[in-house]
Amino acid sequence: MSAPVKEQTPPLALTMGDAAGIGPEITIKAWKDRAADRLPAFVLYADADLMRAAARASGLDEAVIVPVPDAATGATIFADALPVLPIPLAEPAKLGQPSVRNGPATISAIRTAVADVAAGRASAVVTNPIAKSVLYGAGFEFPGHTEYLGALAEEFWPGEPSEPVMMLASSELRVVPLTIHVPLKDVPGLLSSDKIIKTARIMAASLRRDFGIERPRIAIAGLNPHAGEDGALGSEDSEIIKPAIDALKAEAHEVSGPHAADTMFHAAARKTYDAALAMYHDQGLIPIKTLSFDEGVNATIGLPFVRTSPDHGTAFGIAGKGVASAASLKAALKLAGEMAARRIHAAAS
Repeated sequence: MSAPVKEQTPPLALTMGDAAGIGPEITIKAWKDRAADRLPAFVLYADADLMRAAARASGLDEAVIVPVPDAATGATIFADALPVLPIPLAEPAKLGQPSVRNGPATISAIRTAVADVAAGRASAVVTNPIAKSVLYGAGFEFPGHTEYLGALAEEFWPGEPSEPVMMLASSELRVVPLTIHVPLKDVPGLLSSDKIIKTARIMAASLRRDFGIERPRIAIAGLNPHAGEDGALGSEDSEIIKPAIDALKAEAHEVSGPHAADTMFHAAARKTYDAALAMYHDQGLIPIKTLSFDEGVNATIGLPFVRTSPDHGTAFGIAGKGVASAASLKAALKLAGEMAARRIHAAAS
């Protein structure tokens, strides 16, 4: 990833995610390593009793879990304590055993964090993993984090563009899947030149604004083996993807493709672009998770605020066992800090 931009920023707003998952544990591990890993200051939006219990389970003095009234206060004590802006749970969490009753608190943490960023009290949102099935039982009406964040953006930043796009980022690769959580058989029917053009524009804008890349290069994958083999293996590459690439080039975007997906992710190929646009979920996520399984970051681009997240789930099966890795969360915190600093610097220029 790009080198950090040194600007004074408000703290990050870190949400607790599902209280029964590994979010509390990896948050504590990240805070413990704050100095060694040079993490930006963050305030956790969570239940304080949950975090004290997680601290005891992680071998950390629970006295360093300190409730704070606001993010600014949290930033002042971050060096000495883990600041927690209280979001009460409906019932005590049991690690590894998610509860629908605690779903509203998970949702409230996200909403409160976004509201604080909108008000300038926090600089970016970093979200711990959620369990969508649990939230659905609590009345959650969105497919996932990304769609909910898009709705919050429209609420708190009325009139500003909000077109959320999922990017997975690491030091090895940045990739955006054009289609995400849909059956593979439905992917061809969901492709369109307009969708490719729109997504590539959002990628280019984010690479400039959030990653500091003045002239971003985007490699666009084909859909079929060998990018269709001149129509012998499917027509989508020539009839949908190629026209989109031509239109983007006409707009002076530096794009290339359609590339055969089986040859565009090796080390030499990755040096020729700054981000890849894949046609479907596994086409893009298998490469980045192979290259950076522990350190990949899920970044939602196209929003009027910065949001990142670890690139993994709640891991209920290992919650409370002390074995969860905080590497992806640390990477998410670092990237959020860098992205927020760039936006603040640009706004002040």
